[in-house]
Amino acid sequence: MKNLFNLEGKVALITGATHGLGMAMAKALAQHGATLVINGHTPSKMELAIEEYKKEGITAHGFLFDVTNAAKVTENIEKIEAEVGPIDILINNAGMIMRVPALDMDPADFRKVIDVDLVSPFILSQAVGRSMVKRGGGKIINICSMMSELGRDTVSAYAAAKGGLKMLTKNLATEWAKYNIQVNGIGPGYFATEQTAPIRVDGNPFNDWIVSRTPAGKWGDPDDLAGAVVFLSSKASDFVNGQILYVDGGILATIGKPRE
Repeated sequence: MKNLFNLEGKVALITGATHGLGMAMAKALAQHGATLVINGHTPSKMELAIEEYKKEGITAHGFLFDVTNAAKVTENIEKIEAEVGPIDILINNAGMIMRVPALDMDPADFRKVIDVDLVSPFILSQAVGRSMVKRGGGKIINICSMMSELGRDTVSAYAAAKGGLKMLTKNLATEWAKYNIQVNGIGPGYFATEQTAPIRVDGNPFNDWIVSRTPAGKWGDPDDLAGAVVFLSSKASDFVNGQILYVDGGILATIGKPRE
């Protein structure tokens, strides 16, 4: 059974892996033997991230490029495969959100969110997918969201992008399964990260709402994503395709937390 989850000899590219959930998933892959390639777009953040990985005995190969720029993506994928090795695992994690009421949102901002959260996973998947087809297999994981299923105030562009990403995942799985490529998604719930630290305090209305709304009664720990990402990256998921695995403490399973 251990061999089913062994990633030794595999090269994994994770976009947006200089911090947060992307970094947590990248560490999990490296701890299971994968050679790690991380993408970011800020030199200072990349340097800090590589040092952070080093502290845990992980060598991360850093590549700076804009995931929305198809030419730069193609150029860097070719460079990665020449310098590090063929990409066996792609995690489309890079993303952004703008919290603006739909009536007030500038169409240019709406397009920007769609470009980063939906178009860039297509660009990366296409660029990496071409090599995977030639080699006869690979794993692609799109980081979706609970907003792939639900709406929320002020996140119309994000929800539209993540809903689209769910369907892109299913469609790529449909087209590429014959090449032994598995395309799946992970939908994280609400996680305890640096970004959410200021609101994760008792008495904060949003914190109290998350805890009360989640059947598990707590925020997720970034390490909770490790099992899902390793499973979908490994031989264990070879007959799993076009699925979104929600790691959310049960939020999507219920319309409200059960009474004590």
